Amino acid sequence: MKLLRIGAPGEEVPAVRGEDGRVFALSELTGDVDGAFLASGGVERARAALAAGELPEVDVTGLRVGAPVARPGKVVCVGLNYRDHAEETGAAIPDRPVVFMKDPATVVGPYDEVLIPRGSVKTDWEVELAVVIGHQARYLADPTDAVDCIAGYTISNDVSEREFQLEFSAQWDLGKSCETFNPMGPWLVTADEVGDPQALGLRLAVNGELRQDGNTKNMIFDIAHLVWYLSQYMVLNPGDVINTGTPAGVALGLPGTPYLREGDAVELSIDGLGTQRQTFRNA
Repeated sequence: MKLLRIGAPGEEVPAVRGEDGRVFALSELTGDVDGAFLASGGVERARAALAAGELPEVDVTGLRVGAPVARPGKVVCVGLNYRDHAEETGAAIPDRPVVFMKDPATVVGPYDEVLIPRGSVKTDWEVELAVVIGHQARYLADPTDAVDCIAGYTISNDVSEREFQLEFSAQWDLGKSCETFNPMGPWLVTADEVGDPQALGLRLAVNGELRQDGNTKNMIFDIAHLVWYLSQYMVLNPGDVINTGTPAGVALGLPGTPYLREGDAVELSIDGLGTQRQTFRNA
């Protein structure tokens, strides 16, 4: 099942996309697709209502698609989680997940404009599989327990400003938390529909030129391990998001470091999770 949110920023309404591509309103079941909805069995209620034909159809023609999860409590990111990406940046292969936080306010819709920060000369792209937590994960005993905590998956563009990230601070937050730096969506695809999250192709193109072409099977630390690992150090709550890393092909690692400039268009896709597209503008 595919959950989504439609409408102007701050005015999004919850919806579900059927197998035939039609969209149905969830407003009678919930005010939003958020942590409270996920924690209270909202996915199961939405699935049952859709199957029973109880939801009104919505014409979404011309309507904005928002991020599929409202107000994430936190966005946890994992860096250098693909061997080829670590190698292209000159970083050592990590023995433990490299963890950093991203301001949840960076989350925007999958087709929204992304703002290049003032003073930026190294704004970069990163296609990532994002995990959305559905049930609290706290001190999980084993990675096999992680599956019960995952509501589903979506696409994230972990936009990064490399000078801010790597040269202006010992931590990465400055280059990761600029406004609009986390387009997400278009859908939250439930875990049962995704199947094996370690068998998904990821792609990203800039102005039509393919830059990233990877597969989640090449993660250094898989999804189950990441959820288990993070639960040892923080409580993951329903609605929280984990960006799980990016494969090779970012501007930082390419010849000539072709960082993004105003007017550039970036298109991302992950198998079964849809496609997103952003145009970059100067802030």
